[in-house]
Amino acid sequence: MSKSSATFTCNACGAVHKKWTGRCDACGAWNSIVEEAPLAAGPASKTLGSARGRKIELTTLATKEAPPPRAASGMAELDRVLGGGLVPASAILVGGDPGIGKSTLLLQAAASFARKGLKCLYISGEEAAAQVRMRAERLGLSDAPVMLAAETNLRDILTTLDAERADLAIIDSIQTLWADMVEAAPGSVAQVRASAHELVSFAKKRGTAIILVGHVTKDGQIAGPRVVEHMVDCVLYFEGERGHQFRILRAVKNRFGPSDEIGVFEMTGAGLAEVLNPSALFLSERGQASPGSAVFAGIEGTRPVLTEIQALVAPSTLGTPRRTVVGLDSGRLSTILAVLEARCGIPFAGLDVFLNVAGGMRVSEPAADLAVAAALLSAREDIALPSDMVVFGEISLSGALRPVSQTENRLKEARKLGFSQAAAPERTKSGGDEEMKVRKFPDLVTFVGDLFAAG
Repeated sequence: MSKSSATFTCNACGAVHKKWTGRCDACGAWNSIVEEAPLAAGPASKTLGSARGRKIELTTLATKEAPPPRAASGMAELDRVLGGGLVPASAILVGGDPGIGKSTLLLQAAASFARKGLKCLYISGEEAAAQVRMRAERLGLSDAPVMLAAETNLRDILTTLDAERADLAIIDSIQTLWADMVEAAPGSVAQVRASAHELVSFAKKRGTAIILVGHVTKDGQIAGPRVVEHMVDCVLYFEGERGHQFRILRAVKNRFGPSDEIGVFEMTGAGLAEVLNPSALFLSERGQASPGSAVFAGIEGTRPVLTEIQALVAPSTLGTPRRTVVGLDSGRLSTILAVLEARCGIPFAGLDVFLNVAGGMRVSEPAADLAVAAALLSAREDIALPSDMVVFGEISLSGALRPVSQTENRLKEARKLGFSQAAAPERTKSGGDEEMKVRKFPDLVTFVGDLFAAG
């Protein structure tokens, strides 16, 4: 039998190397590679081929099982993102930028669950218990029956959770924990992986729901090995801009509900307040119709959300014009500019282009292509779009407009907020009604000629 050799893992990115080097070839970090000892071959592994295990119980795809029970927190936006409430024995990972409000959100969630009768523990590895109490007092949560602790030793935390038999445990954060059976610094790949494995295993065995807070890297990804995201049942990202009061809780993975669902909160002096109608909030500061503005009727998860896309086009004094994008993919903007020039004959060479999604919202669906093109053309031609119009549709590289899903939900939300007309692709299934006129266009050339003929 060949002897197993040790491996070397990068603490920054998790890349595995055959030997130690001073610099990681994958991420470029210096002095981040540590040795990981191989698993010892015990008696069980030696006799695995000859020993007989128990027979696994098999079921069919037609087997009926009751849906998992859920505990509602009373925070409608949080329950929406979780898929209807908290599932017992589930493991949830919450990530977000520093200072965005993760601890505030989870402290409010713990208080809400505790007031509903759940036994909740809040264990902080970054703050003392007195600091958590000060935040709770500021948020008006001092009367909530939440049990606090400040600890980073994983063994002590697991012993406490086992003794208390809590329904929900919040660990803030996973990067501060250290397991004494792992010879690595807290926050390293080995420590994060071992701590997450032990906590998730405890949640499944004891029926305790566990919420882990994870730090993010400069690229916005949760720091540590990606295997942590695979281990947990739900991965949530808490997003927002420091300069805006809006915060978005987005589910990127959920085994018990729809992924890509969002919950919208507003940061106030008394903590995070729920926003039940985000479309009205994102459009609340929109004034009279002005060039460079287009309202996009989008879908986030299962809910329709209307956002304002703003564009500014100005002559450039630089050899290479600037392309500044906030809230959208910069590659998508380059593609739309290329289609406008190649298919419609509208050049943007020598012009600086600035694009922004109002309110700190981030839009990722291709249905925003037509709204982006409309905002760019409106800014370039200095022609304002009708103030009662919403725009949605995907633009192909040939300049054709492709229909998008959930058209009825988009139009229904637009009608609710007082919009009376929409610009959409020709093959859109909905034909509109007396309250909403749908103007359909087969391609981008027709759209430009109809709405911007005056330019």
